[in-house]
Amino acid sequence: MFSLVALPAQAAPSLPKGLTQSEIDSVVERTRDAFRVPGIAVAVVQDGQVVFARGYGRRSENTHSESVDARTLFAIGSNTKEFTTTALALLVDEGKLKWNDRVIDHMPEFRVSDPWITKEFRISDLLTHHSGMGLGAGDLMLFSHSTMSRAEVVAALPYMPFTAPFRSDYAYNNLLYVTAGALIEKITGKNWEEFIQTRLINAAGLPACQSTPPVRGEVDVATGEGEEDGHLPDRASLRLPAVAPAGGIWCSLDGLSRWVQTYLNGGKTPEGKTIISMAQRDAVWAPHVLLPPASTAEATESHFRAYGYGWFVEDFFGKRRVWHTGTIDGMVSYVSFLPELHSGIIVLTNHDDHRATFAIATTLSSLVATGTSADWVRHWKDEENATAATQARFAASTGPGSPIRPFIHLSSSDQQDYVGLYHDNWRGDIHVTKQADALRLSFDRSDGLSGALFALPHDLFVVRWDNRAQDAGDDCYVQFHRDVTGKITDMSMQVIGSDFSFDAQDLHPWKISDQP
Repeated sequence: MFSLVALPAQAAPSLPKGLTQSEIDSVVERTRDAFRVPGIAVAVVQDGQVVFARGYGRRSENTHSESVDARTLFAIGSNTKEFTTTALALLVDEGKLKWNDRVIDHMPEFRVSDPWITKEFRISDLLTHHSGMGLGAGDLMLFSHSTMSRAEVVAALPYMPFTAPFRSDYAYNNLLYVTAGALIEKITGKNWEEFIQTRLINAAGLPACQSTPPVRGEVDVATGEGEEDGHLPDRASLRLPAVAPAGGIWCSLDGLSRWVQTYLNGGKTPEGKTIISMAQRDAVWAPHVLLPPASTAEATESHFRAYGYGWFVEDFFGKRRVWHTGTIDGMVSYVSFLPELHSGIIVLTNHDDHRATFAIATTLSSLVATGTSADWVRHWKDEENATAATQARFAASTGPGSPIRPFIHLSSSDQQDYVGLYHDNWRGDIHVTKQADALRLSFDRSDGLSGALFALPHDLFVVRWDNRAQDAGDDCYVQFHRDVTGKITDMSMQVIGSDFSFDAQDLHPWKISDQP
């Protein structure tokens, strides 16, 4: 005789307490309107389940482009860094390296400008942004249309200046994550893209996620602000970007949701397959370098902030928060965890500014942590307006080309003084040419980093880059220098705006020929 026992029904996956679908929709639409964001994708993971995943708006600035969905590929920028550190964690699990190993013991060709630091540089030092190199050191080899290879980038490390003592100051650095990618290649014998795709993305079953840029024929792809809509290379002509280990992954909401599930599950997929051990998940999430509190610390009741291995760590309304952002190719991503609450949040946008992404992620994280939230859309919009007003006042009052600092006209013979070929040890050749009645500056090893030079007094110029959609924020001062005979010998550069990734201040181009 058998008896039937009623089993309790499993509760349907639900949003974390304090968060509702209408609240998510509201903050996303307010953000889209306030910051003019073409498309946004948002997901929430709770208690191991994807409880919300939705696309909003369009895949590009083109008003006729298709809608964003959960499988739309976005460039995730520096959220790639956690894939690189997870790959290293996997190699630690396999006994192929230790976090405290010296880099030169695995990669004998590794060099930085100081021999002692070269010898003492540990694998962990590649990941924590406290090497002593300056903010964004070497980024001109990785961004701004650079076509330099990964090997060329790593070979240029000895020319990077140290601006602070070793392991003393925090300064965000992409170049050393590219080096970490080269280290993975050295240890495994596979290129970074193949190792990440096979051992992480495919192994964890991340749908619509890839370690290489999209190519022609892939249709569900977002286009970043300022980028040409639908302009994808053929697979045969695809060039793997040097920056990839620091910012090269393209992934969808569905793919990153499963990534978040795996991390919240201690390094195991939802089905229980181990990608990395719990011990190594905890190692990459541990605080390794202390940072100053964020400007929003008081509002989020944060008392400390630190950097782990590819992750920021902080306290957030009394809870631990682990997060990272990424900006590349006119897109911004944000991945955030509240591990004690078993919650994860993903925000993807095709808008080239962090404020919109921060507004959504901070609002949703606040609601999960406390049940309430300040008006972060208004906060970041007010910050954007204040910044724009300050920049406008500078441009109108004392900026280059303003009434107080007008551009001047140079005669054809005066212009000729500057014409020539200049060479920088790490970025390569820079050309100053004369076209019609104007001077122009262009970089080798780039697809389109060139612009017109506008003269100010005392051998000072401003270069305005031709591609205004992508490069207007990176216009630079160019200061030429003369020897005692009056001959131009070299130049120095300084970005006018605040883009730390345009590290022109580290260039020291010397004139090597009067022929450009």
